Amino acid sequence: MTRYQKGAGAERELIHVFSDKGYSVIRAAGSGVSQTSPPDILVLKHGMQFALECKAWDSGRIAIPHDKFEALKQWEDNTGITTMMAWKIPYKGWRFIYLQQMEKNEKSYSITLSKAEALGKSLEEMLK
Repeated sequence: MTRYQKGAGAERELIHVFSDKGYSVIRAAGSGVSQTSPPDILVLKHGMQFALECKAWDSGRIAIPHDKFEALKQWEDNTGITTMMAWKIPYKGWRFIYLQQMEKNEKSYSITLSKAEALGKSLEEMLK
């Protein structure tokens, strides 16, 4: 399975989970195509709205390049829609991390698995 297939499968999984709980969900056209593309998924329900940049990495951390992070932050600022990283952690499920919880490094913005587990929201918390 390619990295793209794994990521696209994770996006589809989230779309189905939120849709099954009554949310309206939109997968952004061109998500993942460039560093300036919009977040992968928009989730809306009764005035609640958030955007998700999805990652399905089997790693001790997730990271995104500075330009992609800054594009997501700009998108959040322009729209007023809370934008989060949605990390599918193998054998543990999803964690949702606010952009502000990512740490700036020399080459990227990242968060470790332990910090994501401590600070991030679970899927159950997101569905409330």
